[in-house]
Amino acid sequence: MSKTNSVFTTLNKIDVSDKAEKKGNLTYLSWAWAWGELLKNYPDATYQIIKNEQGVNYHHDNKTAWVETEVTINGKTLPEQLPIMDNRNKSIPVEKITSFEVNKSIKRCVTKNIALHGLGLYIYAGEDLPEGVEPPKDKPKTIDLVVGDDNWEKVLKFIVDNKQKGLSWLVGRLKTKYNVTEDLVKKFESHAK
Repeated sequence: MSKTNSVFTTLNKIDVSDKAEKKGNLTYLSWAWAWGELLKNYPDATYQIIKNEQGVNYHHDNKTAWVETEVTINGKTLPEQLPIMDNRNKSIPVEKITSFEVNKSIKRCVTKNIALHGLGLYIYAGEDLPEGVEPPKDKPKTIDLVVGDDNWEKVLKFIVDNKQKGLSWLVGRLKTKYNVTEDLVKKFESHAK
């Protein structure tokens, strides 16, 4: 593996389409496959379950609950949260949560962590839409991003304003509007520090 490729670039190039599973209108990536694929590329990668103050492996607000995990690859740690949900993807009241749902949520959360590092990130496109709103059927056309043009200045401002969210998040957002090449990602890295 080339040291010039970032973790995000390496993982984002992997086609996960034949490993994605549909459930209702949502697409999932098998946690076992995602973890295995990650370790093939980065054998020293680790994940951690973030426990609450009482040492329990989930958090709650006395109404519903969520899990928190972190995945570390090459010294870069990205956090993620995921609600504990039932089979209809609805939050479960805290008093009805079982260890099965907690475990399943932890595995899904780790998979989303891995996606933040690049593996299968595109399958989560549209998940931030309001409930009941379907993502567009046709892929919107993306704009060619050219260093020095008006869009470039907008992108740099966006990167600087949101650099605390991490490069993989920035690249994922920018790819929804722009054609983002590997060379552009390298330029983004210097502005995202």
